[in-house]
Amino acid sequence: MGTSTRRPGLFVALIPVIFLTLLISINVFIFGDDALSGSNQIVLILSAAVAAIVAIRLGHKWETLHKGIVKSIGSAMAAILILLLIGSLAGTWLLSGIVPSMIYYGLQILNPTIFLVAACVVSAIVSLATGSSWSTVATLGVALLGIGRTLGIPEGIIGGAIISGAYFGDKMSPLSDTTNLAPAMAGTDLFTHIRYMAWTTVPSILIALIIFTVIGLTRSQEGVINDIEPVLAAIDDTFYVSPLLFLVPALVITLIVRKVPALPALLAGTLSGALFALIFQPHIIYQVSGMDNNFHIAAYIAIMKSMYSEIAVITDHAMVNSLLETGGMRGMLNTVWLIICAMIFGGIMESSGLLRRITESVITLAHNTGSLVASTAGTCIFFNLTASDQYLAIVVPGRMFADTYKKRGLKPQNLSRTLEDSGTVTSVLVPWNTCGATQATVLGVPTLTFLPYAFFNLISPFMTIIFAYLNIRISRFTNGGRKTEDGRRRTEDGSNE
Repeated sequence: MGTSTRRPGLFVALIPVIFLTLLISINVFIFGDDALSGSNQIVLILSAAVAAIVAIRLGHKWETLHKGIVKSIGSAMAAILILLLIGSLAGTWLLSGIVPSMIYYGLQILNPTIFLVAACVVSAIVSLATGSSWSTVATLGVALLGIGRTLGIPEGIIGGAIISGAYFGDKMSPLSDTTNLAPAMAGTDLFTHIRYMAWTTVPSILIALIIFTVIGLTRSQEGVINDIEPVLAAIDDTFYVSPLLFLVPALVITLIVRKVPALPALLAGTLSGALFALIFQPHIIYQVSGMDNNFHIAAYIAIMKSMYSEIAVITDHAMVNSLLETGGMRGMLNTVWLIICAMIFGGIMESSGLLRRITESVITLAHNTGSLVASTAGTCIFFNLTASDQYLAIVVPGRMFADTYKKRGLKPQNLSRTLEDSGTVTSVLVPWNTCGATQATVLGVPTLTFLPYAFFNLISPFMTIIFAYLNIRISRFTNGGRKTEDGRRRTEDGSNE
C-alpha cells in the first residue's frame, strides 16, 4: 500500500459489502434459483466497481487494483479448469454407462431408510481417500443423487447428505489443498492440524449422521420399493450394465490417492470414460450422435458432444430420462462466469486493504479465547460471503489472526482448526461462492435447497466456538506464549491441554 493512500474508516470499508449484500438479496427475491444465470454475476461486477471507486478515493491507483484483480482471478484458474473437466467427465461417464451403472447397483443395495446415512458415509470415505470434495461430488455424488431421487427422497436432503460427507472427508484428508493451506497460514504442521481438528470434526459428523438416521426412519416409504423395478428395467434395457465399468472411477480414485494432480486425474477419467463408451455402449453412441451408420464418425460426434455440450439418453421411463442428462463443459460456463466475477470483487477488496480494515475491527472485539475463536469463525464466514472464495476465507483471516493467537498464548493449531471449521465447510453454503456455485451446478441442486440439510457444514463452526468457550482441547504454550513471539519453532515443542 503506497504512502499516498489513506486508511479507510470501518463504514467506508463496508460500503462495497453493504452494496453487494443488498443487491444479492434483491436478486434472490426477484430471480430465485435463476439468479446464478447472470444477475448475481452482474451484481458482483457492480460491487467491484463500487469497491474500486472507494479505493481510488482513498488514493489507490487503478494499476494496483488491476493487478489485484489479475492475481485474484489467477488464483481461481485451477478451480475453473477443474470445473470444466468435471463437466466433460460427467458427459463421458454418462455416455459410457458408468453413472447409470452406479445408479442401477446402488438401487439394489440401498433402501430409503439407510440411504441418507450411507450416502454421507460413502461420500466421506471417498473424499477422505481422494482429498477432494469437488471430485467426490462430481462423480459419486451425482450417482447418489440419482439413486436418492429414484427412492423418492427430496433432492435437498440428498444434496445435504452428500455435501456433509464430502466436506468431512475433504477437511480431514492430508491430500486436501485446504487441509494443507490452513496449517501453513497458521504456522503449524499438517498432522498436528489434522489430529487437533478431529476433536471438533468427529462430533460434528456424528451429530449429522444421527439427524440423517432420524430423517430416514421417520420418512414414509410407501410405494417406493415398487417404483424401483421399472427404473432398474429401464436402465438395464438401455445400457450395458456391468461392474467392469467401475474400473474408470477406480482409476480416478487411485490416481488422486497416489497424489496425481487433479487436472491430469480428471482428464484421465474423462478419456477413460470415452474409451469405455466405445467398447461397451456403441448403441448409445449412435443415439447421442443422431446417426445410424458409420460408427467412426458417430463415435467422434458423440464423444465430443458429451465433453463440451448437453447430451441426454432417452429411455422409456420419464423419471430415468431426467437422470440421464448432462451439460458437459458448456453446462459449467455460468459457474465459471460467476467465479471470475467473484474474483474481480475479491481482488479489489483485498488489494485495496478494505478487507483487512474490516478484519482488524473484528479483532478488537475479541477479549478472551472464546470470543477470539468466534471472531475468527465469523471472519472466515464473512470472507466466504464477500470474497466468494474459500481460499481467501482461509488465507486472509489466517494472516490477520496469527499474531493475535500467539500473543494470547494459543498454539497455532487452534487457529488452523478454526480456519477449517468455519472457512472450508461454509464456503459451499454460499450460492455465489466458488464452492457453493460449483456444487450446485454439478449436482443440479440449488445451494439454498441443500443448505438447510448440510448439517455437518452448519454444525462445524458452532462446534469449534463451543469448544473454545468451554476451554476444551485448547492447546497453549507452556510458558504463556507472550515472550516467545520470535521463537515459534521452539514453542511448538511445549504442549499442554
